[in-house]
Amino acid sequence: MHSSFMPRRQVKIGDAAAFVGSTPRAIRHYHEIGLLPEPERGGDGRRRYGYEDMIRLLWIRRMADAGIALDDIRDAFTEDAASAGADSGEDGEGIAGVLERLEETLAAQEAELRRQRTVVRRMRAEGSRMGLLTDLVTERLKNLPGGSLRQADLDSLLVTERIFGLLGAALQAARFVALATHPALREESDRIDDAEEALDDSVAVDDPRVARVAVERHAFESALQAVIEESGLDEDDDALCDAWDALHPATADDSGGDEDAAGLGSGRREAGSMSAVDAIGKMPHDFSPARLRCMELAEELSARDALKRSDR
Repeated sequence: MHSSFMPRRQVKIGDAAAFVGSTPRAIRHYHEIGLLPEPERGGDGRRRYGYEDMIRLLWIRRMADAGIALDDIRDAFTEDAASAGADSGEDGEGIAGVLERLEETLAAQEAELRRQRTVVRRMRAEGSRMGLLTDLVTERLKNLPGGSLRQADLDSLLVTERIFGLLGAALQAARFVALATHPALREESDRIDDAEEALDDSVAVDDPRVARVAVERHAFESALQAVIEESGLDEDDDALCDAWDALHPATADDSGGDEDAAGLGSGRREAGSMSAVDAIGKMPHDFSPARLRCMELAEELSARDALKRSDR
């Protein structure tokens, strides 16, 4: 064989990197983290790589391309070497264990990619940010006429998802379904909203307008609830709660606290979310003292009505 075609016994780092499809910088990093032992150096002080080094580099490159972290590759090589020199009764995790963990990680990533694609497709189909809300919420809104939902409605649902979780937002969706399908109710809602916004910092807490708007808000909420019940949306809410509870059984951690008093305990909140109390405390608002007092009065009126109903 012609001498120019004869492979050398050892090659420099540039040739090693080119052969395995890597870079000299990557190989030096392998040395730094203990993934590849430092090879002997030639008379010029440069590293020289032999056949075994190249084999190991090829395996490293192939495993890295498969998504295995460099630290896991190093540990797998270390454990495989230890197992080879140990008694047959000793067994390290080796590459088999690393691959098992990698498969689990890839399966989780695959599931997340499917979820993201579902969201993107839903956004394209909806043509709005409604697609960014969770399936549980958008399922209740999907049959509404085009344009009947407002951006403010979606904003409110997004905030509710963050504070009270998926179920809280899905239950709130009934409100916007009723408003979207009853124009007169939507018009009255706008009027009350404007009246509340007019209770700005220039209005005193004891101004007669505060109590008057509170009465109007209470009357509107009662009318809205009546529409929700007449349309059967409240029955849908009950079925949704039953289905949710079946999938998310309550635990001892779900008992007590302000959230449960609202019927939205941790068993009904999105996994990993902060508590409703913490979330509310971190959410800024632009309500004036007069408007906050109006909200309190409206809540008091609702509580009185609820007490009267329970006494009957």
